[in-house]
Amino acid sequence: MEVLGKEFFERSVLEVAPELLGKYLVRESKNGAAGIAHMITEVEAYDGQADLACHASRGRTKRTEVMFGPAGHWYVYLIYGIYDMLNIVTGPEDHAAAVLIRGVVAYDGPGKLTRDLGITREHNAALALPKKEGGSGLWIEDRGYTVDAASIEATPRIGVDYAGPEWSQKPWRFVLKDSK
Repeated sequence: MEVLGKEFFERSVLEVAPELLGKYLVRESKNGAAGIAHMITEVEAYDGQADLACHASRGRTKRTEVMFGPAGHWYVYLIYGIYDMLNIVTGPEDHAAAVLIRGVVAYDGPGKLTRDLGITREHNAALALPKKEGGSGLWIEDRGYTVDAASIEATPRIGVDYAGPEWSQKPWRFVLKDSK
């Protein structure tokens, strides 16, 4: 098991996003040990200010500031006044890219995932590392499961029609086939 660090996330969001499939989202238990772990099965990529579906397209704001920061930090925001959405920041500083974790084994949908795993906006801007390493107690691990390209389905992102067809139809949603 290897905790994914800054080096993994400092790459292009379009490299990182599909490579997160088959990795594990891990939530630390109260005693500091790795507690809950679920394989990531669905993600979406959001790539900088030019991407009209990306929150950063509206510029640098208090809400999006974390996206402009260093890779390997969580970006957690509220949607519909109900659900917290979990994203991991990628790429170089000032580029504002992130991957939305849309699904893991046992949880379809990003809102259910965060609600049931106790992920909140308190995780926003925190490092995706164990607490003993100065992180949030929420991180991503490589547990040696290999996903080949044929096992990944790329589709348009969900719920971003407001961005227009050029951006809403980009195949930047990546799903591990047969993960249901």
